Amino acid sequence: MPELPEVETTCRGISPQLAGATLRAVVIREPRLRWPIPPELPALLAGRTVRSVSRRAKYLLIDFDHGTLIVHLGMSGSLRFVPPGTTPEKHDHVDIDLGQTVLRYHDPRRFGAMLWQQGPAMAHPLLASMGPEPLSDAFDGTVLYEATRRKGSAIKLVIMDNHVVVGVGNIYANESLFYAGIHPARAANSLSREECQRLATQIKQVLARAIDAGGSSLRDFMDAKGKPGYFQQSYKVYGRAGLTCHDCGSLIGELRQGQRSSCFCPHCQPL
Repeated sequence: MPELPEVETTCRGISPQLAGATLRAVVIREPRLRWPIPPELPALLAGRTVRSVSRRAKYLLIDFDHGTLIVHLGMSGSLRFVPPGTTPEKHDHVDIDLGQTVLRYHDPRRFGAMLWQQGPAMAHPLLASMGPEPLSDAFDGTVLYEATRRKGSAIKLVIMDNHVVVGVGNIYANESLFYAGIHPARAANSLSREECQRLATQIKQVLARAIDAGGSSLRDFMDAKGKPGYFQQSYKVYGRAGLTCHDCGSLIGELRQGQRSSCFCPHCQPL
């Protein structure tokens, strides 16, 4: 599933051409995504100019003067620019026609979303109760320490909770915990202030490095130019269960948490 670095990579990839552009048309071939695409969307957006493109958690926000198009890539979605007249493939569900180029939404599993929010984007129910952005000054070790004091659940599950901090998905939670030397099954309220500071710092650094690498190539993830991400080439623990730790040579362990796989080094991340 595309996580924050993949969504940020997409945001940075589409923004230069999309921000300031006037939409010629919107073509919906398949409206049945995670939630149905509003049938009035083509009429709402045709002839309108994009004011800005931004990201909140794993959502892309395409802002107009009369509302915001909220886009989620789901498990397999991608946005790519294609030349006008390019024949759509089987899972090319939406075209945003800019005239000289077309922004095409491709989603084989149809778990993504395109929703319209009239008024402030942050008032939408999907965004209203979210926690701070991990790469912002609103998130640090003190914020994480205070958020974990009454949480006895596993720290990995806590940092994946969007009410605590947004956008830390499974891959980057695994990697951040490794770099911080914290076992994923540790009770969140057992972490000291120093450990919370170390973990918050590593979350920021791991996400920043992943963005610089263009995200991770998960299945068919590609950026707006059709290029894969490369952060997966530097994974320390994610997807490496049974292999040796790059740092100490111990075998990488694995456990299930919240129906997802957690990988860790028992030596570098003692429980």
